Amino acid sequence: MDYGMIGKIEKAKQYASEPERVTFNSLTVEFRGDNDTYTITLGPDGWDSTSPSFRRYGICPHVMTLERLFKPMLKRQPLPYASGQNVVSDVEKATRYAQEPDRIRFVSYDATFAGTNGTHHVSFGPEGWFCDTDFFRSRGVDSHTMAMEHLLKGMLPPTPAPAAAANADTHTSESE
Repeated sequence: MDYGMIGKIEKAKQYASEPERVTFNSLTVEFRGDNDTYTITLGPDGWDSTSPSFRRYGICPHVMTLERLFKPMLKRQPLPYASGQNVVSDVEKATRYAQEPDRIRFVSYDATFAGTNGTHHVSFGPEGWFCDTDFFRSRGVDSHTMAMEHLLKGMLPPTPAPAAAANADTHTSESE
């Protein structure tokens, strides 16, 4: 029995119930709206979106949805409503979208994670998962990445097995 992994799974459950431990530094998502799919990004300069509403007003229901869903992980004030924006319609749409997280697909993110033993860097992107812990380096998974998988459930694309896990599977099958 792998008691180290069992402990990480238990810690991941705890972390997933405490989303305020996470701070998104940047993210990129594909957001399937009612009319089209848009790319939404958050970076050092704030939000950006390919949505026509965002281009016109500097805010859109897609960003409003992300602000609603990830409020404890954003550590920033929501964007203000804009003059001329159809606020009632956009709030209603954002409320509905927040109930449909399958509209959101993370392309990448970079975050800091306040763990029990310190703050760690966690990221996800086309190359897969990364965390700066020794456990992750040896296993390709840790409590921080497992917690993020839970917090972003249904919004992450399928990823190949981490290199450490793939090597372990290859080693196991060769030794049998």
